[in-house]
Amino acid sequence: MSAVLASSPADVQPLPAQRTRGYWASVGARFVRDPVAMVAAVVVLLLVLMAIFGPWLAPADPYQSSMFKRLKPVGTPGLPLGSDELGRDLLSRLVVGARLSLFMGIAPVLCAFVVGSGIGILAGYAGGLVNTAIMRTIDVFYAFPSVLLAIALSGTLGAGITNSLISLTIVFIPQIARVAESVTTQVRGRDYVEAARASGAGGFTIVRVHVLGNVLGPIFVYATSLVAVSMILASGLSFLGLGVKPPEPEWGLMLNTLRTAIYTQPLVAALPGVMIFITSIAFNLLSDGLRSAMDNKA
Repeated sequence: MSAVLASSPADVQPLPAQRTRGYWASVGARFVRDPVAMVAAVVVLLLVLMAIFGPWLAPADPYQSSMFKRLKPVGTPGLPLGSDELGRDLLSRLVVGARLSLFMGIAPVLCAFVVGSGIGILAGYAGGLVNTAIMRTIDVFYAFPSVLLAIALSGTLGAGITNSLISLTIVFIPQIARVAESVTTQVRGRDYVEAARASGAGGFTIVRVHVLGNVLGPIFVYATSLVAVSMILASGLSFLGLGVKPPEPEWGLMLNTLRTAIYTQPLVAALPGVMIFITSIAFNLLSDGLRSAMDNKA
């Protein structure tokens, strides 16, 4: 005991500083440990690369038709995945069509994410009559199923890529706005927000510094889950003739044009649907992995 008391402060060795892992670093570590999420991320990455480099990866011209090569089966020499109703190489059209299909799935969600997040954060932070007016207006859109609303808007605006993007964006804005409003309402009552308000910070500063960083993560995760829905809706619009117009390669449009070949070449006719299915599952699993990784209890 006397030896301990006699020791000088210089003899005490300080403990080495330990750097704590940040929130997003912890999210990334948990995400990497999820094998299902990593497989989904790899599939999504491959699809994105195929969409970017599709024109250079395609083995043939996706627009070149030949009546002598109509509806060739899978495994035909020179046509590994067969050909469509006009004799065009199906593999090339699937590869090149990934760009337009992913664009139709991601672009409406990104636009709705920006607009819907702004509306929801405004309603959630303002509260009161502003919240009531905005959210009751948003509730009007929930009177219509997403599919019927997209078809009605596309039918009113007319067929085409631009009109389809506008229609799908309008469909997704209310869904994202509702999630943004709910998350913002929870964050608005936190102690650090009350402390910032008590210190004299303005509303814009509080939203920019304290609210956005805590609400954009959950909103983004939810928006990621809508990419699969957007792809299916966009493919459905193209299937009905309200989306992409021929001869552009797009998986939903390809399903529409190949539907008459379901009895003669069922495997060839099903390939665009298989690509839609794989892409939708990959984005859904990726969204689930992000949601689990962002859970603090994980």
